[in-house]
Amino acid sequence: MNTLVNVPKSGRLANSNSNQNFPTLSNWLDEIFNRDLPTVFASNFNNGMTLPKVNIKETADAFTVDMAVPGLKKSDFNIDIDNKVLSISTESEETHEEKSENYTRKEFGYASFKRTFTLPESVNDESINATYKDGILSIFLPKKDEAKQKPARSIKIS
Repeated sequence: MNTLVNVPKSGRLANSNSNQNFPTLSNWLDEIFNRDLPTVFASNFNNGMTLPKVNIKETADAFTVDMAVPGLKKSDFNIDIDNKVLSISTESEETHEEKSENYTRKEFGYASFKRTFTLPESVNDESINATYKDGILSIFLPKKDEAKQKPARSIKIS
């Protein structure tokens, strides 16, 4: 028979062999400080962007970096290479103002992120290109000719 146990956010389980009916001071403090803030504090307080997810794929000829960043434009991105470090970043500000006879409401927001990747020596950094389509930023990192995987071949014995 399985018994379900309520696991606190800290990941620790209480000692099930204990006869204590009251939480320890450390369990009580963990519960207070690891509790989520009420939604009244979290709602619309920070509309900043989270760090986007990235998929990196390697083939015999290249690496491809795909980043999920919907809702942006091509012009929002800054892609730089400096000393074999690829940097992808964006910053955006948004302002909305609504005026009426009795009030003025002004909202603004700011969002940014920066991801950096150290490129392997095998990447030909002179031929890197990028595309942005349907919310996916794709960066194509071709390999140098000498780093490309050669097809298998047979060697004849003389």
